Amino acid sequence: MSLMSLDDALVRLLAGADAYLQTVPHAARVPASVPLSDALGRVLATDIASSMSVPSVENSAMDGYALRAADVVAGGPGLAISQRVAAGQVPTPLTPGTVARIFTGAQLPEGADTVVMQEDVRLVDGLACFDAVPQAGAHVRGIGCDIMEGSVILKAGDRLGPAHIALAASTGLDRLPVWPRVRVATFSTGDELVMPGEPLVPGKIYNSNRFLLRGLLAGLDVLHTDLGIVEDSLDATREVLRRAAADHDLIVTTGGVSVGEEDHVRPAVEAEGRIDLWALAIKPGKPLAFGAIRREDGAEALFIGLPGNPVSSLITFALCVRPVLLRLAGMADVAPVRIASRADFSWPRGDRRREFLRARRNAQGGLDLFSNQLSAVLTSTVWADGIVDNPSGQTIAPGDTVQFIAFSDLLS
Repeated sequence: MSLMSLDDALVRLLAGADAYLQTVPHAARVPASVPLSDALGRVLATDIASSMSVPSVENSAMDGYALRAADVVAGGPGLAISQRVAAGQVPTPLTPGTVARIFTGAQLPEGADTVVMQEDVRLVDGLACFDAVPQAGAHVRGIGCDIMEGSVILKAGDRLGPAHIALAASTGLDRLPVWPRVRVATFSTGDELVMPGEPLVPGKIYNSNRFLLRGLLAGLDVLHTDLGIVEDSLDATREVLRRAAADHDLIVTTGGVSVGEEDHVRPAVEAEGRIDLWALAIKPGKPLAFGAIRREDGAEALFIGLPGNPVSSLITFALCVRPVLLRLAGMADVAPVRIASRADFSWPRGDRRREFLRARRNAQGGLDLFSNQLSAVLTSTVWADGIVDNPSGQTIAPGDTVQFIAFSDLLS
């Protein structure tokens, strides 16, 4: 089987996600209006334009004194303080030749055009005195300096973080239209799997991938159904695939897609739908299966089969499943952020496959490399805080610039 580049695989995966969205029943893709308190992590369905300017009135950027700049004479007689304006109060028009004591965020009195911060004002016998003439407009937040009425403040496809939600709240919105959460089903296959806490008898291994998938999906705000461990039989695997396809958008499994006599996932998917098995030109994470499971209504649920090795599962999930989930959620830009970083390590022999090396940022602003990059070493993923995307055949010397992807971006 020839090796497929990761870029080509992503094109096919995202095309599959786009095609799936075109076949989903309309009712399942109707945006829901949710309160701001429930919008975190959701994907915005439509552009949002502001119904107001922010700020809606001129206000002070400082604690100080509001005045007309033309009324100030450097070293001249002080100006009387005619009123005191705190945030939330509506001031009266400013009396000519006076100043208003004002506080940060307070509305500027009509007639004032400048704020002088309190550190630059001397109070002499109750009068405000100035050593310099202020610049007109200083320390004044103009109407709409943040948001102009009618401007688009949030774009369809934005994944809503705390700042997005705060921005919506600042314009008075209490609800936002978002796409439905993606429905994901997972299950584990293998009679050799036992759950943590159970005795580990000869021939058995603990099921770490089940918890890996749970954690990865929890960081992506999907509706996740864990269908447990399925016995190693074709009939049982076909039955769980049918059940998962009925009410999920995507089914994700780990292992079992090879051609061994006890690898039942591949023939089960072929019997219930269609599958392509790819050998990706990446390390770790070579084998990947992609396809779909038929539903009774004639539609399909997408299927992705990951390698069984936990490190390979994590890397292929991050590089291949995450973009599909984000696209299904309504996002257009699903690529992780790559950061140009300094390598403080040596990698003298590049592999023929594109490598994703587990690395960690150090106090000197560079990257250190985990000492053992074998795909079976799960401890490397705990030690590291990201991966270096190293092109095929590329060697790395200390001081070289490499492309780093932080786990904080890649796994959430």
